[in-house]
Amino acid sequence: MRRCMDRNPNVTSYSDIASHAFGRKGKLVASFLTSLELYFVSTGLLIMEGDNLHKLSPNFALKLGSLSIDGRHSFVILSGILISPTMWLSNLGVMSYVSACGVLSSLVVVVCVFCVGVTKGVGFHGKGSLINLQGVPTALSLYAFCYGAHAMFPSIYNSMRKKNQFSKVMFISFVICTVTNISMAVLGYLIYGQNVQSQVTLNLPTQKLSSKIAIYTILAGPIAKYALTITPIATAIESVLPDRYQDSKSTGILVRMSLLISTVVMAMVFPSFQSLSSLSGAALVVIVSFFLPCACYLKIFKVYQKWGTELAGILTVMLMSVVVGAVGTYSSIAQTVKHN
Repeated sequence: MRRCMDRNPNVTSYSDIASHAFGRKGKLVASFLTSLELYFVSTGLLIMEGDNLHKLSPNFALKLGSLSIDGRHSFVILSGILISPTMWLSNLGVMSYVSACGVLSSLVVVVCVFCVGVTKGVGFHGKGSLINLQGVPTALSLYAFCYGAHAMFPSIYNSMRKKNQFSKVMFISFVICTVTNISMAVLGYLIYGQNVQSQVTLNLPTQKLSSKIAIYTILAGPIAKYALTITPIATAIESVLPDRYQDSKSTGILVRMSLLISTVVMAMVFPSFQSLSSLSGAALVVIVSFFLPCACYLKIFKVYQKWGTELAGILTVMLMSVVVGAVGTYSSIAQTVKHN
């Protein structure tokens, strides 16, 4: 993606890369897919917030006159209200510092889960089959979901003061992400086995201090990450507005607040974090993060004209993304329908 952007100085966003490769149709397809992906990710952050707050206060509910809202949905609404001040931020450089808190919170949660495992009365006694072939499609979709930040990479790249360090930043980010994911997967399995939930914090005993720290810490993640995630969607919407509205701060805030409200509604509709994240990971992330960047690179640099290891590697990634996307989407939809 960086090579594609460096090829043309006018390319500043993910959709610009697709436009440079495939013209106006490519730009429209890329804009739609990336916006939908980030929209689902933003919704997932609110679901995560609501689920964990509901675990801390299972008896909480909102009552507005004769209307009563259950605990999980109430906390989704309150989370949206808490996140709303970050919608006033439009500078990615400022939001990057806020998002850094989200990265730190992920590391803290892993340490806390480990502490829960070593405490008396819990231990690493999880039982279950190590390999469950029926769960592979969902696992692959969730795994892809963890690496679905590509739609934001061009915006991050353009906001960096030292663009030559972009590759280094990406490498470090993916290493941290991989270590965190593997550590959490191993700990979750060793402690809870096949009973581990899609959010391991929902398994933790709330009476233990390390559990409370983990849950309270993970609550900071959605608040820190939401604004950064929703910004590319808001930018795409603002770019199609009339010229007199594009540079208006009030218009930008209105667009972002509208997106926040709609994701709150979506978070109340979806049954679980797992159903949304697996569907998003299968149907959208594999296309946006794997298939489409490879296709754009092939077209822009005309790699397809000469057979070699680079072309073989890219085609392998594209083929794997198609297989994972098709199988994962079918599995996610089937599980969501069964859950409902």
